[in-house]
Amino acid sequence: MRSITTIAFDADDTLWHNERFFHDSQRRFAELLDAFASAEMVQQALIATERRNIGFYGFGVKGFTLSMLETASTLAGDDLPPSTVREILSLGKSMLEYPIEILPGVIDTLETLKDNFTLVVITKGDLFDQERKLIQSGLADHFNHVEIVSDKTADTYRRIFDRHGHGTTRAAMVGNSLKSDILPALEAGSWAVHVPHELSWALEHAEEPAGHPRYRRAETVRALPTLLAEMKDG
Repeated sequence: MRSITTIAFDADDTLWHNERFFHDSQRRFAELLDAFASAEMVQQALIATERRNIGFYGFGVKGFTLSMLETASTLAGDDLPPSTVREILSLGKSMLEYPIEILPGVIDTLETLKDNFTLVVITKGDLFDQERKLIQSGLADHFNHVEIVSDKTADTYRRIFDRHGHGTTRAAMVGNSLKSDILPALEAGSWAVHVPHELSWALEHAEEPAGHPRYRRAETVRALPTLLAEMKDG
C-alpha cells in the first residue's frame, strides 16, 4: 500500500504564473507616485500597508488594490490626483483579467499522477478570482477536489486531508511558498514538496526547513513523480 494517497497543489505560481502580474503592477504603481516618493520608498510603504491589511482584506488582488490606494493616500495626502486614483483602480481591474499561463511540466505531471492519487487544489485568495483562474487554466478536470481558503494553516491542512484522503500522514502538499504551502503542512504532519518560483511575494518569505524528514525540494514540478516514489515512511 502506498504511503501517500493524496497530493495537494497550490495554484498561483505552482500551477500557473501569478506573481509576475503583481510585480508589474507594483512597478506601474511606483511610476504613478514618482512625484511624491522614490520607487524604493513606495515599495516599502506598500509592503508595510499590505502587512497591516492582511487581517482585514485577506489575500488577493482586491486587497492588494485597496492597499495601493491606502499607500497612495498616505504618501501623497490631499495632493493625490483623482486621475491617479482611477489609474490604480484600473491596475487592479486589469489584474483580474490577465490570461492564465500554465507553468512548464504541470499538465504532463498531473496526467501522470491522476490515476494513482487523489489530487486536490488548495489555494488561498479571492473566491471569484481563484475560480476564474482555475476555469481558464483548463486544469479543473485533472483534480478530484478544489479548496479555496482564506489562509493556509496547519488546521487547514488537517481538515482538508481528513476530508479528501486518509489524513495528513498520507498526504503531500506541493507549492512554491515556504510560508504558506510548506511549513504549515509539515506542522500538520503531512509531506511537503517545495517547487520554487522565480518570483515571490515579500510576505511569503520563510526559512527553508532543511533536514525535516518529510520535506523535499523539487526544482521543477516534473520531478514530482520520481520524488513521490522515494517518499516513504521509515
